[in-house]
Amino acid sequence: MIDKNLIGSIPQGGDSAFPKQEFDSRIAKLQAILRDKSIDLYLTSGAENIFYLSGQQTPGYYVFQCLAIPVQGEPFLVLRELESYNARFNTYLENLYGYGDGFSPAQALASAIEQEGWKGKRIAIDRNAWFLTVNIFDELAARLGEMQDGSGFAESLRRVKSPLEILALEEAARENDAGMRAGIQAARAGVDENAIAGAIMGATIAAGSEYMGMEPFVTSGPRSGVPHTTWRRRVIQSGDVVVLETAGCHHRYHAALFRTIMVGDVPQQARDWHNITLDALAAAMAAMKPGNLCSDVHDAAQRVIDAGGATNAYRKRTGYSMGISFAPDWGEGNILHLNKGYDVELVEGMAFHIPITLREYARFTVACSETVIVTRDGCRPLSKIPRDLINI
Repeated sequence: MIDKNLIGSIPQGGDSAFPKQEFDSRIAKLQAILRDKSIDLYLTSGAENIFYLSGQQTPGYYVFQCLAIPVQGEPFLVLRELESYNARFNTYLENLYGYGDGFSPAQALASAIEQEGWKGKRIAIDRNAWFLTVNIFDELAARLGEMQDGSGFAESLRRVKSPLEILALEEAARENDAGMRAGIQAARAGVDENAIAGAIMGATIAAGSEYMGMEPFVTSGPRSGVPHTTWRRRVIQSGDVVVLETAGCHHRYHAALFRTIMVGDVPQQARDWHNITLDALAAAMAAMKPGNLCSDVHDAAQRVIDAGGATNAYRKRTGYSMGISFAPDWGEGNILHLNKGYDVELVEGMAFHIPITLREYARFTVACSETVIVTRDGCRPLSKIPRDLINI
């Protein structure tokens, strides 16, 4: 049970990322979706959706929490009692239901729904939420009956960023630039990957970043030619290609960046391929404008890569949406991505990370990227760091 005296001592919304009006607007848009779909109550336990709709954020999201939004009236949040005080500080929600350690979160949620008068109504639950386990879902269904699929309701609203969200992305990019500059400066022969990672993390956090949804990628030499390797004490040697992929986080909004460093005399193929990544990134950004499709951006990059003879080195999508993230990711690839056949129209205010990577497996990777905002007539990169190849 929530201690009313304790929680009353915490200023409501005192640490909120945004003003109440921002969240009221988001909730109103979600309620319009509920009316359109004839849904009475929407449930989501995804940390990103809960933050988007209420402002609640905590590193303790690994314990079940659920935001309930009725088609009309006030939302309510069910979460671990320990986290309810955090929710008071981060949100403007009036109705918080805390359950104690050792109690069933499903039963706590079902009881709150009954207490709020929504049992027997048309309930939609976000089936894509990461922390909605099969056991919790089964317990809820046994108590509440059949629930409709509410997957994608909040995500459809998160596609286009508000002015305040764009400001957060800009701040995340500024913080990330500080980390990337520190990583570039630290990278040299004789230094290990851990020292570079430490420089990146220290500078990013010192510039104002919160904890990121995913650690930076710092990889060198043959290790860089294996996808998603990151620091593991390897010492940089002359002749290495060093790849850095970093992110900053501001109010849970992330901006990411790739840059490539060549230490001494590296294979000419790596230099040639880096030129291809620059051209492919430029082509992708040129196609990133309202009215075009997400697939158009991917196809533009792919044409450049194919013309350069590097088709087999590019086995991935060209990018993904950026915005709110908690670990284990810093992107919103579940909302939008840039890939062949993904025919979603680009709209002003969308945000994407466009990582162009060419990989000679187990030998090296070269990469360059930008996080961009779709503008009225094109796109705007958020980083101030040049894309040129870095030779040291």
